[in-house]
Amino acid sequence: MQELGRLEDLPADYVQALRDLNLVPLWPSLRGVLPPGKPRPNTRATAWAYESIKPLLLKAGELTPIEKAERRVLVLANPGHGLEKMQASAAMYLGMQLLLPGEWAPSHRHTPNAVRMIVEGEGAYTTVDGEKCPMSRGDLILTPTGLWHEHGHDGSEPVVWLDVLDLPLVYYMEASYHINGERQTVKPGQGDRAYARGGVAPTVMFDRSDKRYPMLRYPWVDARAALVSLAADRPDLDAVQVTYVNPETGADVENILGFYALMLRPGQTLRLPVRSPAMVFHVIEGGAEVKVEDQRFTLTEADTCCAPGYTEVSLVNRSADTPTFVFIADESPLHRKLGVFENRG
Repeated sequence: MQELGRLEDLPADYVQALRDLNLVPLWPSLRGVLPPGKPRPNTRATAWAYESIKPLLLKAGELTPIEKAERRVLVLANPGHGLEKMQASAAMYLGMQLLLPGEWAPSHRHTPNAVRMIVEGEGAYTTVDGEKCPMSRGDLILTPTGLWHEHGHDGSEPVVWLDVLDLPLVYYMEASYHINGERQTVKPGQGDRAYARGGVAPTVMFDRSDKRYPMLRYPWVDARAALVSLAADRPDLDAVQVTYVNPETGADVENILGFYALMLRPGQTLRLPVRSPAMVFHVIEGGAEVKVEDQRFTLTEADTCCAPGYTEVSLVNRSADTPTFVFIADESPLHRKLGVFENRG
């Protein structure tokens, strides 16, 4: 490939004249912003062990009352982006959030989209736009852009969940902010009950719902049952996987990030296609070895890792007896909207 001119090849007075006018020559940086063949991501393959996070999160509960934190979160930061940027990939933010018995995280709304993947504990809930969503392990709860939401805990043990937001993208666009609100009034109706069976939708007097987010809680018991049923029905399938979708439209549940659940059969090795979006893997049940090119991470229950886009990723279930269930988040909806999505097989 032809070598391009360097900045240091230019006369110092010429470079200074450019800078005085807020101008920058492109050619010295052209290969950096348009590398050949595939991007050079800042996102690094990184893993976070829940066993190491949990005691630090519980300690945060002792050190900082909820009134001083609003949201008591330890951010899973990718070192490739710099810890101070608090991002797991170019468009994804991850955080482990703790809510203790009797606590209430006040109502607010914000521009970034968020989802909550419940890691452990019972008795907590998230109220979103007036709908009270119980939180149990493996449940996926949406708090989409602009919707009021708050968290409360009526149980007796700590509850922990994984936050996944498109915060890095919204912040980069200079569109990130929040507004505090009053405690919500719970309204009748729960989307996970109204849409409890696949293939049928509520049709009151022949009218379909026009709510942008008709379903806010996706119970793990239902997603798990769907995976087990699919595995039994299609023993020929390599990938036993479901996508979390809007039950009225079939589109992704949110407009920037995509969310999936995957079942690895006992002893299975699954090689994923090389695609453009970065991915996050979180083990709900079981354990998995995640290989990202030449790096290997051994994940147990509640562990999390991420992989940059355009990389080879394989998942291995080392157990010969039990399946493993994995929650996946990625940037596919964003890539498709921008027209940069690729699947290289």
